[in-house]
Amino acid sequence: MKKIFLFIAIFSLNFVVIAQTSTLKDIDGNVYKTIKIGNQIWMAENLITDRFNNGNDITTTDPISLDISKEDNPMYQWIYPDVDTSKVKIGRLYTWYAVTDFRKLCPKGWHVPTDSDWNTLTSYLGGDSVAGAKLKETGEDKWYGSNETSTNESGFTAIPGGYRYPIGTFSGYRRDASFWTSTESKGNYAFYRSLNYNNKNIYKDVYNKALAFSVRCIMN
Repeated sequence: MKKIFLFIAIFSLNFVVIAQTSTLKDIDGNVYKTIKIGNQIWMAENLITDRFNNGNDITTTDPISLDISKEDNPMYQWIYPDVDTSKVKIGRLYTWYAVTDFRKLCPKGWHVPTDSDWNTLTSYLGGDSVAGAKLKETGEDKWYGSNETSTNESGFTAIPGGYRYPIGTFSGYRRDASFWTSTESKGNYAFYRSLNYNNKNIYKDVYNKALAFSVRCIMN
């Protein structure tokens, strides 16, 4: 990580965020902005690597619409189809099995956030009913509709990368920003967080591990 930092004070009615920005590289050489929110340092962009931290490839399906719902431990990544990624850096979508593999998805010194990490973030931002607006990128460039609820006062800059169902269909681009946690629930389910284009909330729920969501890494 670079040694030069930029400190930005962002004020709201309920809290003050001291945003410490820098950059981070993954194993593929992709560069990400980072942001300090409270006592945590997060990626401020969605993960886009197609390799584990040890250099092993994370495969995709051929075709991208392949049904993986019957597979055991499907470990894949995809780029959302028909999106010009040279203009919109939405990152890749990963199954939970890829997210939690022992070879590690995040760069050294970083990890996929736990459910507790997300709880800390949303609590700092005032709770689940308002934190979504403070996490989402402003404007209509990436988010569908007017996106009037977004302030991005945290600097997290969440963008709606959508998701992929296990049966092979994609949905949610420009409408939903959904992020895996590394925390397992019961059976084939794990916890995730989701933000929607038309409200201020951040939602906590569980979903099938074969679903593919975006990923943000957090510093150890």
